[in-house]
Amino acid sequence: MTPAGSGLRRTLGLGDAVVVGLGSMIGAGVFAALAPAARAAGSGLLLALAVAAVVAYCNAMSSARLAVRYPASGGAYVYGRERLGEFWGYLAGWSFVVGKTASCAAMALTVGAYVWPEQAHAVAVAAVVALTAVNYGGIRKSAWLTRVIVAVVLAVLASVVVVCLGSGRADAGRLDVGLSGGVGGVLQAAGLLFFAFAGYARIATLGEEVRDPRRTIPRAIPLALGITLVVYGGVAVAVLSVLGPAGLGQATAPLADAVRAAGVPALAPVVRVGAAVAALGSLLALILGVSRTTLAMARDRHLPGALAAVHPRFQVPHRAELAVGAVVAVLAATVDVRGAIGFSSFGVLTYYAVANASAWTLGPSRVSRVVPALGLIGCVLLAFSLPALSVVVGVGVLAVGVVAYGVRGRQVPR
Repeated sequence: MTPAGSGLRRTLGLGDAVVVGLGSMIGAGVFAALAPAARAAGSGLLLALAVAAVVAYCNAMSSARLAVRYPASGGAYVYGRERLGEFWGYLAGWSFVVGKTASCAAMALTVGAYVWPEQAHAVAVAAVVALTAVNYGGIRKSAWLTRVIVAVVLAVLASVVVVCLGSGRADAGRLDVGLSGGVGGVLQAAGLLFFAFAGYARIATLGEEVRDPRRTIPRAIPLALGITLVVYGGVAVAVLSVLGPAGLGQATAPLADAVRAAGVPALAPVVRVGAAVAALGSLLALILGVSRTTLAMARDRHLPGALAAVHPRFQVPHRAELAVGAVVAVLAATVDVRGAIGFSSFGVLTYYAVANASAWTLGPSRVSRVVPALGLIGCVLLAFSLPALSVVVGVGVLAVGVVAYGVRGRQVPR
């Protein structure tokens, strides 16, 4: 239960919620995930993108149904706790907080690598501090900044698509869908690409700050996901048509390499700026999501209760935001975690597996039980198709969380 007087302010409308979802999804993932996915899937990259989209759709529909029933901060942590029991909610929350904290640091370092490579760690820390300050000032300021970021990133991605498809070097033959990477490669690529779709959960995670959440969230989630799928599909087709699966798999900066190959090298610096701005957008949304899940877990004493405080003026979980910002800043200053995409995907797929299992318990509906069942199977399949190191680290982190839950030794009354 939310303690009296500690609720967050409901200020986000439908447009704001969609923008928050877009800011989470149309971020650095599209700049970072395409190349490793192409290495894994080969000619099956577009098929992998379709698989990731289907799993994301099922997860989105399950999350939307649950958000109608439980319009509170915490997302699948709350859903798992209410529908499956405290342990499953805790496991979802642990997976999300740990996995997404690593993602925060990765996105911060991505900003640093694009803005000032020689001082990437310093720039990363500065970005974390600045965005934590924005979030501290209230959800409206965060939503406004997200609008600006989304507009810039969409403009850059549209330029990439137009330049690549309009160039004489685009070849439709490079779009032939095959299985050169095998079925396992397609599934692994889908798991990596899922990293780029996972941000729609941010809308549900912010459920306590959305106006009329029972109507707004079920509309905002599929709308944001649909727009993102169209954008990602267009970018993937455009880049593949110029670089081909092999060239894309070897690219270090795939979108910048694509515009160079298309004969417009002057656009490459603009793409790099777009990537930095996209990473900032992802980081902003990630800090929002992790701090709200931290708030929900702190309310139930799974994390220190002091983190459940809500600022009396700004109506934000200020201590949770400061704690998340501090941890991310330390990671960004000391460790290079830009390779954390696979680990983050494993954690988020675990989170959504709990969400789908929770949605299954809601019983028959317009989407029946097929959608949550398909989403649950897809999450488990993609999670264990990720690179072996990501799976091992992910299972290890989950095990640490389970041990911590066991050591705690008692059920906390709500």
